[in-house]
Amino acid sequence: MKLSIVIPAFNEEKLLPATLSAVTVAAAALTENGIGHEVIVCDNNSTDRTAAIALELGAQVIFEPVNQISRARNTGATPATGDWLLFLDADSPPSRELFADLAAVLEDSTVLYGGCRLQLDEPHRGIQVFLNFWHFMAEWSRLAAGSFLFVRREAFGISGGFSTKLYASEEVEFSKRLSRMAKRRKQRFVFLTAHPLVTSARKMKFHSGWWHVRFLLRTALTGGRTLRRRESCDLWYDGKR
Repeated sequence: MKLSIVIPAFNEEKLLPATLSAVTVAAAALTENGIGHEVIVCDNNSTDRTAAIALELGAQVIFEPVNQISRARNTGATPATGDWLLFLDADSPPSRELFADLAAVLEDSTVLYGGCRLQLDEPHRGIQVFLNFWHFMAEWSRLAAGSFLFVRREAFGISGGFSTKLYASEEVEFSKRLSRMAKRRKQRFVFLTAHPLVTSARKMKFHSGWWHVRFLLRTALTGGRTLRRRESCDLWYDGKR
């Protein structure tokens, strides 16, 4: 069995090295369980040393010229040779314990896809409240965050991957389609909780809590139309790192 770890990266020269180094250490848990792996970084039209750093640290690098997270994830999955795909964010270094938990479920034929709990690398009360709500919704509605979403490669291909109509929340829409597929195939979603993925809280330094509240309100009031406009999703595309 083999796991393809796909990391979309746009101007991530600051945090990508730590994530790739963490993947190298964490992957020992895969090897111990007889699971091979490969690391693919999709350089999403970066203007810094993202691609060079990825190559220096042993990752396969593929280029996606259109600056869009869903496209970067889909393009990154194109050369994958694994039985499973794990989509991991460039600012989210995984632990060996989390990969050990992941290895255990990859052997389960009843599992189609899954995600895990998240933990901020810096304490932030407001965002933690949101994360707690997200964790409840994720388990109840079978949703996986884009920072850690694993899926059978065969199912990814059948599903068509992430929607390129969306510039944000594409993982939620994708999870919903996978949930329906899992139901048809009598398979299931797994949410790993024992060892959370540590992810960067940096976006809180660039945008205030009120910015996030206004964005959520606009999204709700427009029926999600803001998610289809790149200019409305500058939190992900403004290049601040």
